[in-house]
Amino acid sequence: MAAERTYFLGTHDEELERLGLQHRVWRPTVLECWRRAGIGPGSKVLDVGAGPGFAAADLADIVGPAGRVVAVERSTRFVEAGRAMLAGEGLANVEYHELDLMTDPLPAGGMDASWCRWVACFVASPAVLVDKIAAVVRPGGVAIFHEYVQYDSLRITTGGPRMREFVRQVEQGWRDAGGEPNVAPVVVKLLQERGFSIRDAIPRVFCVRPGDLMWQWPTTFIDIHLRHQLELGRIEASWAEAVRAEFAAAERQAATLLITPMVLEIVAEKRR
Repeated sequence: MAAERTYFLGTHDEELERLGLQHRVWRPTVLECWRRAGIGPGSKVLDVGAGPGFAAADLADIVGPAGRVVAVERSTRFVEAGRAMLAGEGLANVEYHELDLMTDPLPAGGMDASWCRWVACFVASPAVLVDKIAAVVRPGGVAIFHEYVQYDSLRITTGGPRMREFVRQVEQGWRDAGGEPNVAPVVVKLLQERGFSIRDAIPRVFCVRPGDLMWQWPTTFIDIHLRHQLELGRIEASWAEAVRAEFAAAERQAATLLITPMVLEIVAEKRR
């Protein structure tokens, strides 16, 4: 259970729902990224930090019966949820492995591609993570990452001081837990040092209005993060309510725009 408790937002039912929404919001961008990276029928793909399996299911559809998806995840709860979903969809070309990326070896080699989204920002050592990925991706294969490059680009145009405080609190809590929100430049450097060439490094940031699907991505995070921090005793209830009230007031204004945290999309090809 210790591994379950150390997840930044936990592994409860609401977090499973939030991750599903997050996947739907980002899915068009991710599918296009995979296509450009060369993932297709017959590909062998490693899904690193697979969570409850939303990306693994899409990858399984893409690679087809001739391909293979190896999903690795630390949380028992997420592994069980992922296996159940994949079985329900009749996807037999996915292997799910419960392991710790920092201490356990990866179970596959000769992979055509690896996919890693918002994992390097949470692990104790991004270098260990990249070392392990580099060891299992074949020469000519690709390592694909989505990681934050400027988390504090999160803005609400009609927001006030509480939202800015919220962003700072998230970043500080992230670092207190042993991660680094703005890890993307570190990942780029680590990949280059390990024989990868950077094929693409594309910033992904969106400007959306209330009612847009993308709006729900940061808003569900705000709600769950505040509740989780309250449970842990890291914030005061009055401050959490002030953040919620400020955000709700901004959401009621038709002119409000929300700028999402900037993500760097990295596609790196292994040269050796």
